[in-house]
Amino acid sequence: MATLDGFPASFYGEPGVLGMLANGISAFLVLLQNFNTARTGVSAEGVENILAGVHLILIGGVCQLIAGLLSFRKYDHLSGTAFIGYAALWGSYGATRIFLGASQSITTNLTMSHDLMSNTTPLTALTTNLSLSAELWNSTSQSPDWLSLLLIPQSAIAGLVPYILLSFLLAFCSATVNVIMPFVFGAITLTLLFEAVAVGVSSAWPLVVSGILELLILLFAVYGSAALLVKGLAQRYVLKGFGTPLFNVLLLGTNSPAASAQSLGQEKKKNTKYAEPQALFFFCDTVSPFIMLFYSFGYVTSFSLGAVWVSIISAAQLLSSYYAHLRQDGYLVTKAGLHATYWLTKAWEEFVLSAVIVSEPEREVATGRQAMVGDWFFVAVALLLLVVSLSNDTLEVTHNALFLLLSVSTVPQIPLQGYYVFFGVSCSLFASASLYGTFCRLINSIAEKSLIPVGPQPISSDRLHSFLSCFRSPGKLQGALPSSSSASSPTNQIPDALFYLTNGVAALSALHAASSSQSVSFLRLSVPWVLVSGAVVQGFVSRLQVRGGQRFGSVIPSFYLSVWATWTWYRFAGPLLQISPVGSYGFTAGAIAFLVINAFLMLIAAYGNLVLLSLTVVMEIVLVCFLLSTLQQLPYQLEIAMLAVFSVVCLYGTLASLVNCTFRQSVMPMGPPLVKDVNQQQKSSPALPCPVADSRLTSGLLKISRLLDDGGVCGIPTDTVYALAASCKNPQAIENIYNIKDRPAEKPICICISSVEQLVAAKPPFSSLLWEFMRNVYPGGISCIVSKGDWLLRLGVGPAYDRVGTNDSIMIRVPDHTVTGHLCNITGPLAITSANPSGEPDSTHHDMVISRLGHKIQGVLCDGDSNEIVASTVVNCLRIDEGTISIVREGCVPAVKVRQIFERVKTSML
Repeated sequence: MATLDGFPASFYGEPGVLGMLANGISAFLVLLQNFNTARTGVSAEGVENILAGVHLILIGGVCQLIAGLLSFRKYDHLSGTAFIGYAALWGSYGATRIFLGASQSITTNLTMSHDLMSNTTPLTALTTNLSLSAELWNSTSQSPDWLSLLLIPQSAIAGLVPYILLSFLLAFCSATVNVIMPFVFGAITLTLLFEAVAVGVSSAWPLVVSGILELLILLFAVYGSAALLVKGLAQRYVLKGFGTPLFNVLLLGTNSPAASAQSLGQEKKKNTKYAEPQALFFFCDTVSPFIMLFYSFGYVTSFSLGAVWVSIISAAQLLSSYYAHLRQDGYLVTKAGLHATYWLTKAWEEFVLSAVIVSEPEREVATGRQAMVGDWFFVAVALLLLVVSLSNDTLEVTHNALFLLLSVSTVPQIPLQGYYVFFGVSCSLFASASLYGTFCRLINSIAEKSLIPVGPQPISSDRLHSFLSCFRSPGKLQGALPSSSSASSPTNQIPDALFYLTNGVAALSALHAASSSQSVSFLRLSVPWVLVSGAVVQGFVSRLQVRGGQRFGSVIPSFYLSVWATWTWYRFAGPLLQISPVGSYGFTAGAIAFLVINAFLMLIAAYGNLVLLSLTVVMEIVLVCFLLSTLQQLPYQLEIAMLAVFSVVCLYGTLASLVNCTFRQSVMPMGPPLVKDVNQQQKSSPALPCPVADSRLTSGLLKISRLLDDGGVCGIPTDTVYALAASCKNPQAIENIYNIKDRPAEKPICICISSVEQLVAAKPPFSSLLWEFMRNVYPGGISCIVSKGDWLLRLGVGPAYDRVGTNDSIMIRVPDHTVTGHLCNITGPLAITSANPSGEPDSTHHDMVISRLGHKIQGVLCDGDSNEIVASTVVNCLRIDEGTISIVREGCVPAVKVRQIFERVKTSML
């Protein structure tokens, strides 16, 4: 049985209070340092910078991250993207302060030991530190890591530039939502600009201007937080600034119906439980390549601090993958996870190249790089992602094509003379596309229309589906009902593509360890490639598996996380640490434990599918090789062959899982289970308490419609939660709904129709304002209460006139759900109410309807998980001609959004 998962958007408070206060307080901390430096001419140093960095991370980073997470839960596209993006900014800026304080302490100690800091001025302190540290490096042969820590200003500018551009976009987009946020985000934009100028100019005036702007951020943030806090307490807007945008988002473009349909891609139903994470994903994909291109073109010579900036924004990108998982968007889960893995791996690889092995001979480094082949797995997966996205819009296809170019540009077999030029140009193109994608996705998400052009689909979904289906065995059945208990259901395979991807990258990255075991450069470069994908991101995959309800499914990625982490420690870090033969016996015992555990996983995988079973079998042989390596008896050729086979299996598993969860069908075969679950078959053998039908089949719709026409009550899906339905042709069936639910007689039942056009045909005496409001909210998760009249007879309500609504009013639902719309077209208007015993939670899966009410009703139309966990928002429109509406019940659509729609409609009617 499906269970409740989280809370509806209306159950959360106002996270904007926390988000804006975090921005204001963080700006205030920087303001104090800037004004003090400008006044005294002495910049903050050492511990003062470290403490400031810690506060920025805790307040601007952690607190604002919490606000962003809550905003995504509250279905707030703008705030979710902005707060998580700014959390990454303040976290990175705090890390920069910590690096600066640490480097100043290091430089001061080194300088004092050589008595070289006697006559420096504050404005030239940084330049002096750099030159003196270089002299100390040349004279004392200290590690170059000390010098790399000091190249902070260039790294900070490289990180600030993309945030300046993105902050400007956020300020512009926020003007379509309210009045306060554009001023907060606009002030942040200008502050970042002058902070970058202050880093590059030895003068006090940029610090003064930046401080003034930071004071404005604080003032705007305090007022905005107060306005939202009062609104949350009073449940209405008291202070000005929210509820009314600076300008209507619809002024940015005209909605194209064709574009709107295409922009949905493969998404089956509209999901309003969580905000759309695509804008956050593109936001993160703008920052990382910007930082990389500064490094590639030589502006930044050390990537120590850059690796930290990229790591923080990549963690935010994993959050976009997480919320895509909550929205059951398997395509974006995989894409965001792929990109985060790529940026994390490349960032720490460049850190190793620029700060760890910089003193090693250039020829040895080049040889070590050329032996690495892990990037080819990124190239292969990028190509697969491009193919799968061909049924999406042009922007998505272009973005994937540029990522393919980007992954090709980082193939280590490219000579170093052209490697960084190629990589820098690719980063430039990719960052430009990501910046445009951030703007498009954010505006279109706010408007919930395709206002900013994203281009048509290059290939229709049906054609791509037909092409990919050629891999299936003919005659393979696809008609199984979706079930929450089915582990092989495509919706339950959402994290699987990322699981195969991370293991494939780790295996291919370790492929040539045998042939290059004596190369120190190769060993050091391989650590981030195996550790990031095999351990760090795979830990995230394990969390997704648990979040998706696959408690045992998370065991395999958790176990493989341990395998790759141990592999990295012994095979790559071990030779560098010179682990003795005696010390390797501990790894021998661990390898034996791994073999035993993986043997059990092979048994479990036999109940899953053939691809997973093959993966665990090959992993068993790889673990045998690992065991032999701890005994100094490794057959290198066997290990290389098994790692290659393991990578190929992972590549196919990535493709098949991605395609299946994208199309929500078993398009590409994963292979049947080798062992049948007899207990599961016995559990499924008992007869269901009522007839069921598959919503994907026309015969299923016809079956339910016949039951309804015969006077039955059936459970049906809607765009919110499952509902009980009865035909308006059968008044007694409507009476039965009250008995089935134990529903109080004084609670009226609404009617459900397929479209507004069905209402128009009945010619009700509605005002032009009411008609326009209905056209803006239908179809969707909003129900309107209107006056009753003879027009209901023309609509087809007929005998049920006295059984629906009240004496003088009726509530009308037009679900944004294809299945429900087709059913209403077949049966005529339906009387519906939520499919749950009165007073209990709504049903969010057909299993819940069957188990709770199946013995009382005549049938259930099965459609899997609902996209909402609460019912529709009910709006009283009886006094709409007087210019007012009232919210009777706040459901899946926030009351604030309903009022915004109404105000926009009223304004357009003037």
